[in-house]
Amino acid sequence: MFHRALSGGSQALRSRFSSISWKPTGKPQQTLASEIVHAGVALHSGETVTAKLLPEAAGQGRYFVVGGVGGQVTTIAAAIGNAEDSPLCTTLSRAGARVRTVEHLLSALEACGVDNCRIEISGGDEVPVLDGSANDWVEAIQQVGLCVAEASAGNYMDKLAPFLNEPIYVSRNDSFIFGFPSPEIRITYGIDFSKVPSIGCQWFSSLINASVYLKEIAPARTFCVYEEVEKMRSAGLIQGGSAENAIVCRFCCTITLLNVIIIFIL
Repeated sequence: MFHRALSGGSQALRSRFSSISWKPTGKPQQTLASEIVHAGVALHSGETVTAKLLPEAAGQGRYFVVGGVGGQVTTIAAAIGNAEDSPLCTTLSRAGARVRTVEHLLSALEACGVDNCRIEISGGDEVPVLDGSANDWVEAIQQVGLCVAEASAGNYMDKLAPFLNEPIYVSRNDSFIFGFPSPEIRITYGIDFSKVPSIGCQWFSSLINASVYLKEIAPARTFCVYEEVEKMRSAGLIQGGSAENAIVCRFCCTITLLNVIIIFIL
């Protein structure tokens, strides 16, 4: 459910760009040492889609290459300015083209230190859902490894990191995000699905580093409520959803949802 808050708050986040500055880390930008190809079902369309991840030069960032209007190939940068409101997934769009369900792949790329990557999507407009988590992407990245990314002139470029200049706040309905300046990265997240006993009210709080991400975040899977499945499918969503790529829970009566996340950014 967190991606709903991010998608709905994308305009608010864009308006807060002045609160964030990017500073060099003293480390060179990285890219994949070799290509990665994963094919699988698309969560919402049910189509079989393929994502090919390719090494990219320093300074190019992470971006998607997808089919656009009239079959024209379009590049879409993985940037907040390209985020659009969409149900039950994170969607990036540009020039009439879009790519959906990007959240697990982008999470893995960021956590594993892949600063530059060309991501080619074929067979549809979604990233394959795989097992509904970021785990398969993390394992694939670890298998091929990373290398220093060179710029077109053959030189290296400094990796940049975001720094909060002041506290920020974004909300939508009963979901909200606070971000505070901090010398370390810490995330505190709360969710209240009290009418879904298997989820209930949970809190997670931790400093974030590679080991915490691999153990606690990458394996976290997409979930849905059994009683809402037919409604979502009637709306054209989760056509490819199954117990293989999502956790299915039951609930009774009504749901009270509270999403709280506090992000401390270097």
